[in-house]
Amino acid sequence: MRREEAMRILSWRVGPLATNCYAVLCEESREALIIDPGLSAGEERHIIDNVIHRGFKVKFILNTHGHADHISGNGILKRLTDAWILIHEEDAFMLTDPHENLSFMLGLTITSPKADRLLRDEDSISLGELEFKVIHTPGHTRGSISLFSMEEKIVFTGDTLFAGSIGRTDLPGSSFRDMMDSLRRLMELPDETIVYPGHGDVTSIGWERRSNPYIS
Repeated sequence: MRREEAMRILSWRVGPLATNCYAVLCEESREALIIDPGLSAGEERHIIDNVIHRGFKVKFILNTHGHADHISGNGILKRLTDAWILIHEEDAFMLTDPHENLSFMLGLTITSPKADRLLRDEDSISLGELEFKVIHTPGHTRGSISLFSMEEKIVFTGDTLFAGSIGRTDLPGSSFRDMMDSLRRLMELPDETIVYPGHGDVTSIGWERRSNPYIS
């Protein structure tokens, strides 16, 4: 199997804020990683139909941060798959507290099961033959992370870096100074790195370096 055939990425815009939910599929091991399942009721069908029913075992559910629009599907996916929930240690408290995860701003009360593994900067996550590195990128929240694969030249940036913009820094736990530091760190990645953000369109590190007003 050629390397470019070893991994597939599926994506859906879900929930009331059109959050990008991603499924990373390792074709060799038939394992899957679900990133930011900010699902509204019934949207778990995306995962059931396109991942589980196609024979992939969901190994991990990863939250790039603890806001409600990125964690709302944790519970249903945990029940369906028994996958481990992963989140940075500084955002773990948000999973079980609807006030801290800001679900009240959506007029909802959202909670998640507790994390099975707490992440730290430079941690590694293995999915079959695929290897990802955790980059702690605070700013939007204290525990925001990005997930980078050097071999695949991809990075999932959550609500840190968007196409042409960045995540909000006016929320509890946010910091504009931390955000600027995190963006500088992301700009150390190769230009050809494809960026899969928490909202909006796919972009690249090189494009954002040249055109994003918060960076250029």
